[in-house]
Amino acid sequence: MKRIGDEPAFVLHRYDWSESSLILEVLTRHYGRIALVAKGAKKPSSNFRPVLLPLQLLHVAFGGDAEIRTLKSAEWVGGQAMPGGEALLSGYYLNELLLRLLARDDAHPRLFDAYAAAVRVIGGEPGAALQPTLRAFELLVLREIGLLPTLDMQTLTLAPLVPDARYSLLPEAGLGEAREGDDGRASLQAGQWLELQQALDDPAPFAALLPRTAAMPELKTQLRALLHYHCGVSTLRTRQMMMDLQSL
Repeated sequence: MKRIGDEPAFVLHRYDWSESSLILEVLTRHYGRIALVAKGAKKPSSNFRPVLLPLQLLHVAFGGDAEIRTLKSAEWVGGQAMPGGEALLSGYYLNELLLRLLARDDAHPRLFDAYAAAVRVIGGEPGAALQPTLRAFELLVLREIGLLPTLDMQTLTLAPLVPDARYSLLPEAGLGEAREGDDGRASLQAGQWLELQQALDDPAPFAALLPRTAAMPELKTQLRALLHYHCGVSTLRTRQMMMDLQSL
């Protein structure tokens, strides 16, 4: 593989490799999730040491034709400082979703742009925008990898949504009419699902989703169930960490 230069990227995770080097899981805009070895990155004199941080936009150069390529250079583009507290854990949560759900070498430029937008919110002073940001990104990652059904019709029958009826999003059945006796937190009205689909179809879907996800806190329960199902876990590691800290 020829050398790739000036590629926008984010570090999702890092592992120790030998006494002085690191293996990086990196999200790139044009090449998807890739693995890179950063040789000598743990040395105090390494130029990699201060820039290979999560939730920071980088421009990287890499090369090689093996499964793990070699990082040649990495430059911090600039932007907000590292977030802390709940915002930092939320960023790690987004990273865990990408590590679990994205195949390597499968490019998703629109998802990269959505991730960059979410990181900008998380890295500022997100406040009340934090949870809507997570919901918007969850919808987009599910849509981009083909795990989110169309939200303007019932999945199994392809029938249109009935105004004022309530519908639930289920892992194995898609979008279907809520059953009698279901907890209201586990369903949304037809008009809300239609609004979400309209936002997903927008040329700037992340920005279009934010005001809608902010008005639908009950969406969290359904999306989490769907994500846990496709990740094959009952609770994501970062989510469990957040709950443990909140209980202290």
